[in-house]
Amino acid sequence: MTRSKPAAAPDRTPARRRIRGLDADERSAQRRRQLLAAATELFARQSYSGTSIEQICQAAFVGTKGFYDHFESKEACYTALLTQITEQIQQRVATAAAETAGRDWDERMRALVAAFVHAIADDPRLAKVTFGEAGGISPAVEAQRRSNRRWGAAFLNQQWPQGDSLTERQGLALCLATIGGMFELVADWLHHHDDGGNQDSVETLTEDLTRFIAVVHTGRMAQSTSTGVETG
Repeated sequence: MTRSKPAAAPDRTPARRRIRGLDADERSAQRRRQLLAAATELFARQSYSGTSIEQICQAAFVGTKGFYDHFESKEACYTALLTQITEQIQQRVATAAAETAGRDWDERMRALVAAFVHAIADDPRLAKVTFGEAGGISPAVEAQRRSNRRWGAAFLNQQWPQGDSLTERQGLALCLATIGGMFELVADWLHHHDDGGNQDSVETLTEDLTRFIAVVHTGRMAQSTSTGVETG
């Protein structure tokens, strides 16, 4: 006689409590987004040093305990925000690079610069947070800024037309200096934009950065020509 299999034990795993349609993980993610959004607004409006954790929590409608569930300090909150903005910028320029692959350098360079500028300047708070506040906060933040610059240098070096006489290390060094110059132009634009005087537009910043890279490119190609390297 064949024995029937015992019935499966009922699932006694407690149902995940949902509040306003969100479970615990979703509510936690929402609180994190609210905290970062509030930090963006406050850091841009009244500076990093002028903003407290309590102010961020009040603006985000999140308790202090909720803040420390996600960030161990105000610096950690800023670092997370800087990482978020950096990833958005990198995605924008990478998309522009993919969309202009195979086109001539001038057209591609203009598209890359425009993507970069719009990623930080369409919402002026992002430019303020990344370029107006990042300097001097802490060694950890400075290390992240340096890492961002090195990523930008490597990305730019990959986009640059091949055929010059520079080694990989020399090309990266030149691109790192170029990225540094670009960031300084952004910082100066941001300062001028907020000084209460004549405000330069996003288009002005785009033109300045485009012209700067074009001059660097001309010098790079001229250096290659002077050493007998065919640039094409």
